[in-house]
Amino acid sequence: QLHRTMSEKNELTKSLEMVQKELQEKESEMKRQISEYKDRLLQAEKEHQDALTEANQKNEVEIEACQDKVNSLEHFISSQKLEIEHLKSNKEELHKSLKEANQTLGELLKAKVR
Repeated sequence: QLHRTMSEKNELTKSLEMVQKELQEKESEMKRQISEYKDRLLQAEKEHQDALTEANQKNEVEIEACQDKVNSLEHFISSQKLEIEHLKSNKEELHKSLKEANQTLGELLKAKVR
């Protein structure tokens, strides 16, 4: 009986050692996989951050270009308004001169008829 019990104990001890070894191997494999996933995650985060930085820089350049266009158009509109005011002023002067010339012509025609 003692011999059988000792034999069972030895078998159980071997079995326990095998289970512990399997668990250690699985733990080691899981740690390796976790490390690999962490590396992948860090790489993906870096790529995402790089893409985000690049997109932000591109957007800043586009915004600056648009702002330059807006400023240019505002300047153009301002100069066009000044030109319009100048033309209106010239038109009024020409209209006044034409009216005076017509009046003078009328007076000369009346004088000639007399």
